[in-house]
Amino acid sequence: MGIDNVNLAALIGSRICHDLISPVGAINNGLELLEMSGDLAGPELELISDSVGNANARIRFFRVAFGSAGNQQLSRAETVAILEDMSKGARLQFQWSPLEACNRQEVRLSFLALQCLETAMPYGGTAKVFYADGKWTVIGEAPKINVDDDLWARISGGQSSSTITPALVQFAMLPEMAKSMDRTVRVEQSLDKITINF
Repeated sequence: MGIDNVNLAALIGSRICHDLISPVGAINNGLELLEMSGDLAGPELELISDSVGNANARIRFFRVAFGSAGNQQLSRAETVAILEDMSKGARLQFQWSPLEACNRQEVRLSFLALQCLETAMPYGGTAKVFYADGKWTVIGEAPKINVDDDLWARISGGQSSSTITPALVQFAMLPEMAKSMDRTVRVEQSLDKITINF
């Protein structure tokens, strides 16, 4: 039995994140020991610590967004922790509204949608995720929205001539992952708001 391209990409994403999370965690543990010993302090240590924290948060986010999902549940506490860590010191703030554990595949769709919103809000803003009656809504609000209409047409299955670069891979994965789950992605846009439903 063969593996389709989307599942192969998810397996690759899982492998990369799995192999990176341990050394980044070890660096973080080493920094904590240095802080406790008092051997090293100051802005240099703070810069390294912030960078390691950011790397750790992004790897955990990418593991959900691009990794293999299966049918497991992802707890609210874990999801909120990932998004809170992603929000630290960032222009874009993430908020997670679902109160219960959620299916990991559906959380993955939400995280891919959040990454799409991130490209449209380069100056920051707020991205919120809602779930009710089997429907997901991901809303991005910012004073300034920057949308490439051709690229965004791809999300809801429209024709698009945009080239997918590594930085834009979420625009290819979101509609494919949604399709594999029998969901349709819809996008609505105004001057200061983008809404993604699936």
